[in-house]
Amino acid sequence: MSSNKKKTGTSMSTLNLVLIIQLVIMLGLSVFITVTVSKKTKENAIDHMKAIGEERAQLIENFVVNAEKSLTYFSRSPEVLDVLKRAGALSWQDLQSQLRAGTFDNKAAQDYTAALSKDIGETNEGLWVGSLDTIVVNHTNDKILGMMTRKNAKEEGHENDPDVPNQARIDDLINNLKVAGDDGVYNTGIIISPGSGAQCLSLYKGVYDNSKLVGFVGLGIYTEGLLKTLNSISIPDMENATYSMVNISDNKYIFNSFNTDLVTKETEQKELLDLCDKYKSISVLENDITDEYEYDFDGKSYVATYTVIPQYKWILTVDDTTSEVYALNRTMIIYLSIFAVIIIALTVVFYFITKRQQKINEKLVSTIAKANRTKKSLNTAMFKDVLTGASNRISLSMDIDKIGKGAKESYYFAMFNISNFSEINSQFGNDNGDRMLVRVVEDLKEYFNEEQIYRTGSDEFVAYVKTEGGLPSSSEMLDKVNFAFRQLLVAEKLDDGRAIYPKYKVAVVKTTSSFDLSVVTVLKDMTNKSGEASSGMIELKEI
Repeated sequence: MSSNKKKTGTSMSTLNLVLIIQLVIMLGLSVFITVTVSKKTKENAIDHMKAIGEERAQLIENFVVNAEKSLTYFSRSPEVLDVLKRAGALSWQDLQSQLRAGTFDNKAAQDYTAALSKDIGETNEGLWVGSLDTIVVNHTNDKILGMMTRKNAKEEGHENDPDVPNQARIDDLINNLKVAGDDGVYNTGIIISPGSGAQCLSLYKGVYDNSKLVGFVGLGIYTEGLLKTLNSISIPDMENATYSMVNISDNKYIFNSFNTDLVTKETEQKELLDLCDKYKSISVLENDITDEYEYDFDGKSYVATYTVIPQYKWILTVDDTTSEVYALNRTMIIYLSIFAVIIIALTVVFYFITKRQQKINEKLVSTIAKANRTKKSLNTAMFKDVLTGASNRISLSMDIDKIGKGAKESYYFAMFNISNFSEINSQFGNDNGDRMLVRVVEDLKEYFNEEQIYRTGSDEFVAYVKTEGGLPSSSEMLDKVNFAFRQLLVAEKLDDGRAIYPKYKVAVVKTTSSFDLSVVTVLKDMTNKSGEASSGMIELKEI
């Protein structure tokens, strides 16, 4: 009997030892998991803030790029070149006199200026054409035609007569226009307009006759719409987050959502001043830089992520209190600690039961996962484009067959075809070509329902929109297509420093009755006939 007791005691001791070892291991794992998850949660919170900052920075960059494209498009019109060539043949005195008297023929250019200003919309602070003597030849406000924008002031702070050119200021403008060149834009940044008193983006673009500079065009774009867009971007679980943007060159605020009174004033925040000093000599060709820092203000601790936009020498920051940013981290630690205690307790009670159950569950989960993967793969292969994730031509054919017969509402179909896509593959490689295809779908998702975007060919994409009660109208649909088209024209920057500047053929059709897959054929014929698309010149055809 003593022998049996000894064996039983030994068995119990072994079991206790095993349990103790398991408890120690579980406790160690719990501590490790808690520390690891805590660190990862903090990193995720920072990455989330960085992503928001990068998103805002991209919106700002797109805002500037679109404005520069509008001005470049304006500068290359024949009406602008013609009026500047004729203006250049006159002395500034004669040109100014004729403009004020209404005897200088600038009607064609003035009509074109007014039309393009209307296309730009309410964000347009002023679109104008200037001679090399800075005489306003055309302007959205025809009351200031003939005004000289770079003249000497009779009294400091006042542009009174005599209208004498300030040659130093004119030379500075011309030099900057020449530095920008025929392909570039002289961007003076976001300023407070001396005319309207509102904050706007100020741009100038030289106009060339062959290689000779004959004048320039200017554009002011209000930033109010951009600010509304930035303010509309919410950050989940960070309701008190704010953002600001500082000009690296002069350390002055461009935006500050926390205190709008700081706009145009130099920042006093040491960390921002240090960043401005650090990046003052940054090359405009470098990519955006994102990082974070922490600071104290009014007795509170803050964390900020920043994005440096080298091209315009701006720093965009997203700021929030550390207590809000890391709130999830503290909650996670509490829950993980409780969870660890429960797991350790359950490990002791259910060790042997759960081990067998785990094997059964793993086998079952593996079987279900394999079945789901097989089903998903088959579905993807049949109806989805593997590269872009968009629906394929088979899906389009089935969807048109379903909605086209006896359709009571009209449908719009838009085709976007990458021009000379084979040349992109040849010049930049198939991988970068694939990258462009994926990017097309991602851009179209911003303007069209994801389920209504199709890749119908190697470089061809179709999206459709159903009307409801006659809406959207044809003009609204063309606006949507033009917005998507301008987004697609944004250059694709490659990892090796090069960039792809894609061009597209675009066409839109509107169905007025039942239809079938022939709408795709109509779209193809339209794109083949119209050639490369231009913003505002996209054709819509009813069938």
